[in-house]
Amino acid sequence: MSKTVVVGLSGGVDSSVAALLLKQQGYSVIGLFMKNWEEKDANGQCASAEDYEDVSRVCDILDIPYYGVNFAQEYWDSVFADCLEEFKKGYTPNPDVLCNREIKFKVLFEKAKELGGDFLATGHYCRTRIHDGEAQLLKGVDQAKDQSYFLYTVKSDILRNVLFPIGDIPKKEVREIARRHNLPVHSKKDSTGICFIGERNFKDFLGQYISFSPGDFQTKDGKVVGRHDGVPFYTIGQRRGLGIGGPGDAWFVVGKDVENNIVFVEQGAEHPALYASGLQANELSWVSSKGAPERPYACTSKIRYRQEDKPCRITSIDEGVAQVEFPEKQRAVTPRQSIVFYDGDVCLGGGMIL
Repeated sequence: MSKTVVVGLSGGVDSSVAALLLKQQGYSVIGLFMKNWEEKDANGQCASAEDYEDVSRVCDILDIPYYGVNFAQEYWDSVFADCLEEFKKGYTPNPDVLCNREIKFKVLFEKAKELGGDFLATGHYCRTRIHDGEAQLLKGVDQAKDQSYFLYTVKSDILRNVLFPIGDIPKKEVREIARRHNLPVHSKKDSTGICFIGERNFKDFLGQYISFSPGDFQTKDGKVVGRHDGVPFYTIGQRRGLGIGGPGDAWFVVGKDVENNIVFVEQGAEHPALYASGLQANELSWVSSKGAPERPYACTSKIRYRQEDKPCRITSIDEGVAQVEFPEKQRAVTPRQSIVFYDGDVCLGGGMIL
């Protein structure tokens, strides 16, 4: 009797091809579409309704059953509300990490088990393997699309029952597989940006939920060089959209003072204020059930998605706070973004930058 795999279908090409490949491999496949957001976009369109139509068309072609589940309340409580709190504090949150931990590999995983699934599968560009009796999380073969950065909070005991069918396939080939099998989503544009904002204006959307006040752009020595729209709208290293004119090099965000409503800026992409030789991280999460590696521990890390891996050293972990050093200073280390640690292709875990 074949094993049953419940595939989280988004209406996009990646998850659709994941379902196709699993069926070709002889699994009994069930499609499951998550609705995480109720609101319509700026054009009055409900993106989830359109995505569900695409899921329906793909599943009809593949001849597999499919269901829709509404996790909008869970998403609001576990992801969106948390992001709003982060924005209020002037941080730049990462909802994808939370969504994977709280929704896809928690409530969706449980729903897959309810439906009789032996495995949950998704269209993420990453891989798993069993090593020394534990499931490890590995980078996707397509390094430009690797999504392990967003999955570092998913534990080994969950990964044991998760499949990533496209993790060893380049994105270009995924689209070609979809085209060859006449899947209607083969040329559908990838979703980008923060999922609950979509194509809408970021400032307009956020203004519906939190209050913000214009304030000063200042240099570190206190010189006022312009006005900002509100601290939450800016992130460390940002260049675009500052609206600061004048002679000389471009301006970059180098820090924020939420309490005094100041965004600090300096001129030049290589300004020293943009660089740090180390960081602290908390809310640590390790894929392995064995927890953190022994310290000091030399490995590589990413401090943002799609960044090239950089050598680092975890020198200590004291009261849940990791001290991390970089042999080469890193640019735009951003509080409340994730640092994710790697040993080669193996994702070890990570934490939130303090």
